[in-house]
Amino acid sequence: MRLHRLEITAFGPFGGTQRIDFDDLSAAGLFLLHGPTGAGKTSVLDAVCYALYGGVPGSRQGAGLTLRSDHADAGTPTEVVLELTVGGRRLEITRRPEQLRPKKRGTGFTREKAYGALRERAAGEEWKALSRSLQEIGEEITQLLGMSREQFCQVVLLPQGEFARFLRAEDAARAGLLGRLFDTGRFAAVEDRLAELRRAAEARVRAGDERLLALGHRMRQAAGDASLPEMGTPAPATASAGTGRATPPAPRGTGRTRRASVPAPRAGEPPLAPGDPGLAEAVLEWAALARTNARERRDVAGVALRAAEREHRAAQARADEARELDRLQRRHAEALRRAEALEERRAERDALRERLERAHAAEDVAPALALRARAEEEHAAAAAAERQARALLPAGHHEAGAEQLAALERALREELGSLAAARRAEERAEEIVAETARLERAAAADEDVLADAAEWLASWETARGAHQRRVDEAQEALGRAEQLGGRLETERRRLDAARRRDRLVHEAAAAEARLRDARDEAAAAREHWLDLKDRRLRGIAAELAAGLAAGAPCAVCGATEHPAPARAGAGQVDRGAEEAALAASRRAEEAREEAARVLRPLGEALAVATADAGEATAAELAALVEDLERAHAEARRAGAALHTARQALHSAEGEYERRRSGQEEARLRIAAHATRREGLERELAALEREVTQARGGSESVARRAALLQERLGRLAAAAAAAREADRTADRRKEADAHLADAAYRAGFDTPRLAAEALLNAAARHELRQRLERWEREELAVAAELADESALAAARRPPADPDGALADVSEATRALRQASAEDAAARTRCDELDRLSAEALSDARALAPLRAEHHRVAELASLAAGTSARNERKMRLESYVLAARLEQVAAAATARLRRMSSGRYTLVHSDARTGGRGRSGLGLHVVDAWTGSERDTATLSGGETFFASLALALGLADVVTEEAGGVRLDTLFIDEGFGSLDEQTLDEVLDVLDSLRERDRTVGIVSHVADLRQRVPAQLQVVKERSGSVVRHRTAAGS
Repeated sequence: MRLHRLEITAFGPFGGTQRIDFDDLSAAGLFLLHGPTGAGKTSVLDAVCYALYGGVPGSRQGAGLTLRSDHADAGTPTEVVLELTVGGRRLEITRRPEQLRPKKRGTGFTREKAYGALRERAAGEEWKALSRSLQEIGEEITQLLGMSREQFCQVVLLPQGEFARFLRAEDAARAGLLGRLFDTGRFAAVEDRLAELRRAAEARVRAGDERLLALGHRMRQAAGDASLPEMGTPAPATASAGTGRATPPAPRGTGRTRRASVPAPRAGEPPLAPGDPGLAEAVLEWAALARTNARERRDVAGVALRAAEREHRAAQARADEARELDRLQRRHAEALRRAEALEERRAERDALRERLERAHAAEDVAPALALRARAEEEHAAAAAAERQARALLPAGHHEAGAEQLAALERALREELGSLAAARRAEERAEEIVAETARLERAAAADEDVLADAAEWLASWETARGAHQRRVDEAQEALGRAEQLGGRLETERRRLDAARRRDRLVHEAAAAEARLRDARDEAAAAREHWLDLKDRRLRGIAAELAAGLAAGAPCAVCGATEHPAPARAGAGQVDRGAEEAALAASRRAEEAREEAARVLRPLGEALAVATADAGEATAAELAALVEDLERAHAEARRAGAALHTARQALHSAEGEYERRRSGQEEARLRIAAHATRREGLERELAALEREVTQARGGSESVARRAALLQERLGRLAAAAAAAREADRTADRRKEADAHLADAAYRAGFDTPRLAAEALLNAAARHELRQRLERWEREELAVAAELADESALAAARRPPADPDGALADVSEATRALRQASAEDAAARTRCDELDRLSAEALSDARALAPLRAEHHRVAELASLAAGTSARNERKMRLESYVLAARLEQVAAAATARLRRMSSGRYTLVHSDARTGGRGRSGLGLHVVDAWTGSERDTATLSGGETFFASLALALGLADVVTEEAGGVRLDTLFIDEGFGSLDEQTLDEVLDVLDSLRERDRTVGIVSHVADLRQRVPAQLQVVKERSGSVVRHRTAAGS
């Protein structure tokens, strides 16, 4: 990496724009950057770091706004432009931090985002933009330099005093810096990953142990025997000595099983915990002991259950016998009581039997009694009807006989018949009056129809014209909608083409960018291939020499002796590298052709879309289409009214015809009604004369006829009632004679006695039921008293079923308890067998996990430096850094020996620090004058400076090689020269000057006055009121 040009604007102490030409300063190889304290020497280095990485060195890193100069005008943006060459590429980087700028309109400030730009210029060409993305710029620069910002600040911008502290630092501090520079975080990540794996394996083992312990606790709960020992204590002997057989169960009633004594846990012994060795074996041994104990308890419970079952069966048999004896004794006693009750009610039973017999005899008289009752009821009803009918007759006819009433009825009927013709004339007169009123109403309605029709027909022409105008307007709107529809379709196609054109513009631009990138990549790949090919051809002699064999002819000259075969130099390119570069070049060329192929149809489609869309933009066409759609919709809505308008016109014309014909019909009806009224009036006059003569003193003929009809009805009813009363009286006499004869034949003295003895069917049935129940009860009692088993039971002492039931309850309780204990013992055995099998399975599954944990834990402790096998207690990352430190010490010694006139050598020490400390990153200095090796902290101030400088330069060389061999052609050394004497300063400057042999430029940042005479090329930073400025100077002048 070589710096060419730096422009600083409104950055740090620089209020304006300052330009630094590093090419001019680099001509001498060594230049001095000096100025008073606080002028801004370090800010120049900050600007270089900011241009490359977008940030300043870590110790001075802050928010973006802190980079802005307080001396700058509000309208001058903070900006850094750096031109450099890295990896053979000439680049220009422009960066602006996030900052406030004045608003373009109004007052105040607005925040402007950070900005970056990266450009590249090939030989003989103009600058070409590569990217404006801050992320892409950062990635590109980091990839080209091969180092992070922190590495760059340590290697290129050798910081003030930091390497002196590094020289004297403890191992941990030294490891932090080396770890950041050489990016050994992956080795620390390996340590962390191993520790994580160890914790995970340990967690899995602990989880398995916890599950085993949980199973053990569940087995202890299932066992339910407090006499069992705790898990982890020696198991009790459960077999008879010398026989190998299980100890027999203790006799029933002792409450425990016979077993060997269980030794108590040792004092102070902790309980089992997850992770303890032998935990699985202890759990399994205890499970076996618990299963044996549970089986013994199950056998004892089985014996007790069978005894309880026998006792329960015997008690149940005794209770059944007592209940049967009690039942027979109770039944015999109840039969005796029922016999006494029957004897006490014998007289009542005889009376009921006699009452039932009299009721049977009265049943023969029942028809005559019913006939007499019906005759009496009929006569009473007929007499009442006669009295009621005679009460409605005139006063002179109340005592008239049936024949007289019949004669009066015939006379009234003859008079009523003579009024029939007059009644018909009266009804016809009423009809004529009603019809005349109807004709008058119809004439008035027709007059209204004539007036309404005349009014409507007067406005007909105006209404017809309005309907016709609406039809014409709708037809015109339909034509306009058709025209707008055609135009709308055309504009829609143009809009689609415009949108397609805009999309294709972006796609074509992206495709062109991809094509440019592909061209650049293809050109770079081809250039790389040609470069490798050229380098291979330059070293082809060494490649051919590599294939030479003793005594074999040379492929070029044919000689069999090869006294001085060519040897491959540094960076020799072999055939494989060239072919790989050629393949990469061909792939890049294919990618370029593919990008060109993708671009061609996009360009063609863009041309077609542009031709179809015209010059208008998509927004303009969208607005036009929207206007046309609105107008087209309005025209279609207006045209849609055509059918309605035509229907309205047709309806109006039909209404006109209906009104006109209705007017004529109304005129004809009015004339017809007048003629009809005249005829009806003549007929009505003749009918009124006939009716007046016939109605006499009544208000009408109908009224007179109604009065006669009413009188006729009363006479007819009274005559019929008189005849019916006579007939019912005769039937009652006949019924009395028949009833007296029937009562006598049935054995009753009078009909009244027969009626009193008579019972209805329900009463007779109830009496028979009561007598039958008495008879059944007598038979049942006799059978009970004759039962031999009941008689035998009655002769025995009284039974005690309650006592027998109490014995059964006690036996049942004992049986339930024995059954529960047996079921619990069996369940306990099953549960312990299941839990034991589960524990055995878990223990087998846990064994490989425990082995894996042991293996991972051993490896993790070895990498962490805590294992006994790691004798130096060195972590994995420290081991890697120790190798790097050895390289740094070797590279630094080459310069330190020169600076110290061959006295000092830097060496790496891996000795452990302290009794329990770790080793790996020690630095010692070997003093050639005394031959002793001592700590770097014993160096004087000046010795510490040039030792630190040598260490920094050596570190730069090693980091450069680590970064992929990127050349660092420009270095800056910040301060520290004031501690050197004149001779040592000369030696240090000679060493720095020797860096020119490797085409390097070294910038010394210092305010030591003596250096201004010794270093000709100078860059001076001067303080001014408006901000610092930089000036290029030489030892002789400006």
